[in-house]
Amino acid sequence: MEFLSGLGMGVLGYAGPFVAILTVLVFVHELGHYAVARRCGVRVEIFSIGFGPELFGWTDGAGTRWKFSLVPLGGYVKMFGDRNVASQPGEDPAAMTDAERAVAFTGKSVGQRAAIVAAGPVANFIFAIVVFAAVFSTVGEPFTPPEIGGVEPDGAADRAGIRAGDRIVAIDGREILRFEEIRQIVQLGLGAPLSVVVEREGARTALEVQPTIAEEKDSLGNTYPLGRLGVRSRGLAYVRHDPATALWRGVGASWNQVEIAGKAIGQMIAGTRTTKEIGGPMRIAWISGEVAEAGLVVAITFTAILSVHLGLINLLPVPMLDGGHLLFYLFESLKGRPLGARAQDYGFRIGLALVMVLFLFATWNDLVHLRIVLFFQGLIT
Repeated sequence: MEFLSGLGMGVLGYAGPFVAILTVLVFVHELGHYAVARRCGVRVEIFSIGFGPELFGWTDGAGTRWKFSLVPLGGYVKMFGDRNVASQPGEDPAAMTDAERAVAFTGKSVGQRAAIVAAGPVANFIFAIVVFAAVFSTVGEPFTPPEIGGVEPDGAADRAGIRAGDRIVAIDGREILRFEEIRQIVQLGLGAPLSVVVEREGARTALEVQPTIAEEKDSLGNTYPLGRLGVRSRGLAYVRHDPATALWRGVGASWNQVEIAGKAIGQMIAGTRTTKEIGGPMRIAWISGEVAEAGLVVAITFTAILSVHLGLINLLPVPMLDGGHLLFYLFESLKGRPLGARAQDYGFRIGLALVMVLFLFATWNDLVHLRIVLFFQGLIT
């Protein structure tokens, strides 16, 4: 009963923030497709937030049906000439009238179609940059000087000769401007040795540091391996930037998320990071509830972070995703003609299978992470 009670509270506490955040990100993504499609003269038939049966909607003067659908786990823009919501090519443009071909997605040049498809992920990146910039120019950007406030006895830093009062100026040749960069490099490094340059009393010294691996726990008791240096900062401050600087820092914050994702994926491929960290909608919903409780600014910042990752996921070269469409258009531009209908159909089927496998794998990870599997195992045993 305790689990069911907790589950009920979780649905109430997490579903609202999750749906709100996802709706914003899906709207931004699909608005990117829509805006460029309209710019290219394509007739947009449907703009949907969610999948499945329509809950409510309206039709604008251009004939586009704007609607909210039952399943709030994504969305789509269906354009004239598409066979379905996955933007598979429909009727051959050659079989259309001149008027139909002029407003059909399939009747546009390969460059225009590529621009329309790429506009979704690009919109997510632009949105993240703008949100980061807005936070940095109003609330401020979290900033901690890379100065060591304390060293854990017999920790990795202590054994390497790092002392309280030192300033870390570079790690593996990368200039360090803030303590947050140290934390990110060490935690994602998973114990990889680091070449650290510290500044002490005006002199710089190069040190070799071997971080340890620590098991960090989340609020559900799940553990994650993270690199640990054994140092603490002198304190956190928030620095407000002027609009131009805030925008530039927003670009940097967004790119930082790209680097984090790329490094994590590389570590998973290399086997140094577990694939159990791959999460799906259930884990995003849980995190959404957690950040919502932490306050509006944290929730807004999380939305920007999630927007970057949504853009990256959609750029994966998998048919059914935007990156898969762009891959098809690359082949078309190189060959001078589209891939055959049969090849595209097989590609979409394989893409659908890959997406479903990834979704099921992520959902299983979520069930384990949220300890739902353990609960039902306990009932059986």
